[in-house]
Amino acid sequence: MRIGLFGGSFNPAHEGHLLVARQCLTRLALDAVWLLVSPGNPLKDHAELAPLDQRVAATRRLMDDPRIEVTGFEAAHGFHYTYDTLSFLRQAFPATRFVWIMGADNLVRFHEWERWRDIAELMPMAVYVRPGSALRAISSTAATALRRYRIPEAAAETIAGREPPAWVYLHGMTSKQSSSAVRARRRAASPSA
Repeated sequence: MRIGLFGGSFNPAHEGHLLVARQCLTRLALDAVWLLVSPGNPLKDHAELAPLDQRVAATRRLMDDPRIEVTGFEAAHGFHYTYDTLSFLRQAFPATRFVWIMGADNLVRFHEWERWRDIAELMPMAVYVRPGSALRAISSTAATALRRYRIPEAAAETIAGREPPAWVYLHGMTSKQSSSAVRARRRAASPSA
């Protein structure tokens, strides 16, 4: 099995997340994508973070492709960092070829993640373009440090079979939606107390 792991707060999930999952299924020649709904990103403010069960349920409703599975298992295992999650999955499913999927906006700050170099050594990665992040992403600290492991986009379908470190930067269809913009619209539409 070739499985993409797409983590995030999904606070809330939106059409852009579905677009990235579908694009990665096709472009990376994956059998499935697992959306890992995080209990909370350690680098983000949790003031507006909806409860995990609500975010998992809403994300499941949005993902209408049977090849896309949604889980909130990280909280049950007490995982707070991506490295712990990915390490666990590699050990639990040794025959599976995993690919870590992240948006280009995350690559910009990837060097701030706990054990980011170990994540790159653990499994291949696919970075999907996000509006406004392309130039900052490919010139980021992590992209610069990992430059020699970047494969051509034309070889994206081979990423799951490559030994890490290996990563690919994917250009393609994008959505202008963002979770923060969705939350801002909801705040603006709700009546003041």
